[in-house]
Amino acid sequence: MHISELSDKTGVSLRSLRYYEEKELLRPDRSANGYRQYAESDIERVRLIQMYFGLGLTVKEIVSFFECAFDDSPKQECLPSAIEVGRKKLDEITRRMEQLQQAKTHLEQSIARWERILRKGDGSRE
Repeated sequence: MHISELSDKTGVSLRSLRYYEEKELLRPDRSANGYRQYAESDIERVRLIQMYFGLGLTVKEIVSFFECAFDDSPKQECLPSAIEVGRKKLDEITRRMEQLQQAKTHLEQSIARWERILRKGDGSRE
């Protein structure tokens, strides 16, 4: 597929896709006329890139993950570094999920209290 098709299927801009290629996150084939040719598997790769950027990974970390673990055969020499980065990010996500759960609980309790106040109609505090 051409770059415009990949952009349409992933919702990622042409500029971003070119940037990913420049940083070697994507490696499309080139046709005889120089057009980029992307594989269907690049759709998932772009989604992973987007997810990792969303998690705060750097280009270098994402490239390392792809080169190390997502190629056809993982490279054992880089796995310790990938594991370390992955564990740190997993710990960060776990902490964030705990914060979100606390925020959710607080909001649920506040909303329930506010609804009780409205049902009473007197605006008094409990």
